[in-house]
Amino acid sequence: MSIRFTLDGTGVEAAPGETIWSVARRAGVEIPHLCHLDRPGYRPDGNCRACLVEVKGERVLAASCIRKPVAGMVVESASERARQARRMVFELLLADQPGAAARDATGGFARWSRHLGLTTSRFAPEARRPAADASHPAMLVQLDACIQCGLCERACREVQHNDVIGLAQRGMAALPVFDAGRPMGDSTCVGCGECVEACPTGALLAKSVAGADGLRVAAAGERTVASVCPYCGVGCQLDYHVRDDRIVEVTGREGPSNQGRLCVKGRFGFDYVRHPDRLDVPLIRIAGAAKDPADCLDPGRARAKFRTASWEEAMALAADGFARIRDGTGPQALAGFGSAKGSNEEAYLFQKLVRTGFGTNNVDHCTRLCHAASVAALLEGIGSGAVTAPFTAAVEAEVIVVIGARPTENHPVAATFLKEAAARGAKLVVMDPRGNGLDRHAAEVVRFTPGRDVALLNAILHTIVAEELYDRQYVAAQTEDFAALRAHLVAYDPAAMAPVCGVSADQLRRVARLFAGARTAMILWGMGISQSVHGTDNSRCLIALALLCGQVGRPGTGLHPLRGQNNVQGASDAGLIPMMFPDYHPVGQDTNRAMLEALWGATLDPRPGLTVVEIMQAMEQGGIRGLYVMGENPAMSDPDVTHARQALAGLAHLVVQDIFLTETAALADVVLPASAWPEKDGTVTNTNRQVQMGRAALPLPGAARQDLAIIVDLAQRLGLPWPAASPQAVFAEMAQAMPSLANITWERLAREHSVTTPCHAPDAPGEEIVFGDGFPTASGRARLVPAGLVDPAEMPDAAYPFVLTTGRQLEHWHTGAMTRRAAALDALEPEAAASLAPAELQRLGLAPGDRLRLVTRRGAIELAARADPGLPEGMVFMPFAFREAAANLLTNPQLDPYGKIPEFKYCAARVERA
Repeated sequence: MSIRFTLDGTGVEAAPGETIWSVARRAGVEIPHLCHLDRPGYRPDGNCRACLVEVKGERVLAASCIRKPVAGMVVESASERARQARRMVFELLLADQPGAAARDATGGFARWSRHLGLTTSRFAPEARRPAADASHPAMLVQLDACIQCGLCERACREVQHNDVIGLAQRGMAALPVFDAGRPMGDSTCVGCGECVEACPTGALLAKSVAGADGLRVAAAGERTVASVCPYCGVGCQLDYHVRDDRIVEVTGREGPSNQGRLCVKGRFGFDYVRHPDRLDVPLIRIAGAAKDPADCLDPGRARAKFRTASWEEAMALAADGFARIRDGTGPQALAGFGSAKGSNEEAYLFQKLVRTGFGTNNVDHCTRLCHAASVAALLEGIGSGAVTAPFTAAVEAEVIVVIGARPTENHPVAATFLKEAAARGAKLVVMDPRGNGLDRHAAEVVRFTPGRDVALLNAILHTIVAEELYDRQYVAAQTEDFAALRAHLVAYDPAAMAPVCGVSADQLRRVARLFAGARTAMILWGMGISQSVHGTDNSRCLIALALLCGQVGRPGTGLHPLRGQNNVQGASDAGLIPMMFPDYHPVGQDTNRAMLEALWGATLDPRPGLTVVEIMQAMEQGGIRGLYVMGENPAMSDPDVTHARQALAGLAHLVVQDIFLTETAALADVVLPASAWPEKDGTVTNTNRQVQMGRAALPLPGAARQDLAIIVDLAQRLGLPWPAASPQAVFAEMAQAMPSLANITWERLAREHSVTTPCHAPDAPGEEIVFGDGFPTASGRARLVPAGLVDPAEMPDAAYPFVLTTGRQLEHWHTGAMTRRAAALDALEPEAAASLAPAELQRLGLAPGDRLRLVTRRGAIELAARADPGLPEGMVFMPFAFREAAANLLTNPQLDPYGKIPEFKYCAARVERA
């Protein structure tokens, strides 16, 4: 029931739980505030007294941000007494502020000081002036400007849930500290910058906007452009702050997937766009310059084998090479690797070009290397390859299972929602062979033997079926093949599986009962599940777990494979996969193929094309002679890259379209300088199925071109009658080819920024939770598919006693082409390291920082040693973003038979002193 009271002489109503301040804000009444932000997650604290108002009949002024109105209350927000009190608060605080008003002239304190007409203070400053701390590569700490509002602490503890910042000492001496007193750069700070965005004074300030005096540089001529982060699949909305055609700062927007939050990459990882290595003119291989795989390790040597060229010469050479192979050897000798780092429009046009201009379905992208197994199992089981619910649905889940994923490193903003759910009482179950950043928030930490996911999950499924904990009504109404699954699971009693998966039978049963007993439960997984020769079986088990317990189709429930790249969902939707046309229609399906043939004016091949790894194998065998690569880097990202690089070097014609001379571009015949994400307009689809608009903030450097323009130019030279294409026009064509985009238009996205698919009306926000009333399968039911035990493709032995696993780091992304050219990110993680348990390092006679040699059956590399207490003995981890220590020189190229994804997470290795 609402509460009616009077505010500044006008009757207003407050909803239950509202404060005087929030009602005033809704009514358009401005009241100064410092201790909270107008953003989700920032509760008012009432400690700054900047929002004092007068309540009739009360002697003491009230802090409006925490005072709740009662019926009949009379409040004056701008009485003389309230105004003078607020001025005094600001004047006292202003006494200790350096500069004219604050270090950050755009911050909340300076803004409200100007609002109150204050530029100086009558009061003497405190004698104690804390020294500045510049130890962090991206942030400057200047606590002489601190007003003790506590926002930084709450930003760290209650919004990002990192617990790095606390308040030390008491009274006037109280100040923020990092890990109880370390310099910021030496603390466990993850660099998300939430504290910088929250700070109202510039006591915490991004170095990119700070002058030599520590004050924020005047923002004259600065413009703000709304866009989307180009890194992981979370799809954070952000604002670029641009000055002199450079991004000087990035701040978070109220997007549906981030609510203003960002991570270290999204906030501080954008100076790569203007890095000196940036390509700004076409390059052509010098006649007679041999393609040598060793060039992948030496950018200078690689660059010396190219000469600059005009666009006309470069495009003519690119097109002529493809046309000769197509018209001579045949279309099946050509292939294309598109990009999940670009826009939906680029992905759509790229696959259309390969299918109509090359005449083949040999087109793929990085989904083959990250979640192909998950998509295969989802399509098989529920008829859709996308998530059934967004990760933000975790707020309504009673139990959340995270397996094979490390969100705090790979999807940091998504991790904040999981941590927030745990703080509110949800039971978080973290399953991982390694220590996980979510462990301290978890109710159950399940450390299982690497490579034994199916044994672990089948034991949990066995318990749910044997103890009849499954949802009988849901299973009967919404699924099929339960009898076959039940018969299969008989052999997977937890007592039998415990020695196989390394988890006690008691914990297996406890987790099964916890999940089955939940009213609402979600499962989120990552590439630890999918990048395996049994990745599809792993995913089948997770799908069965959710279906058996009826945990799909309701708020707080769902299946969510966390997507790795910013547009891997959208690129897959747009048809950038070899066996599917846009919207996942099999290429052999006559009706849809006929529709596309009419739309595209071309005859399409009904045979599935080759996947990424199959294309590389065909290149090595001479079957693929020409390759078009846009924004991908297979010379770093493919398994066993020694063979991949040799195959690339052996191509008759390789054209690479990118923003840097990547390891793959080093082996090209033609290199086409393309557009970086902040230089283009376009849409992307994140892991939550939210289609979002990205906008150009910067001009292209030199002679670089938009990716869409390059694709169209190549298509025209291959004989396709394509007109020049704007992103808006391509999106309109996509909507004709893809019913999934129904009710989503370019104009609507430009206005609303984000719409979720599927969307059933032009004014509807889209369906976040899907499959509550059936599944898009032939029967309308989901399939329960048994998964048997399969050994990893390569087991440790006496010669190779370790298990090597690979992955990303918080600071670096994918193959490092962007993040290693972002100054702050590279400063945070400048060197590749192999992580082992401290006891293993000691046994090997190694200390952290020593050089070690990591050897597998495919190669050897040298890199630094690092101690990681979270790793089990017998396991070694290394990232794959470092060209000088490329992890994929070592990884196993064996494929999952269903998803055709390589075994990145498991191979036998040896560790020795370098």
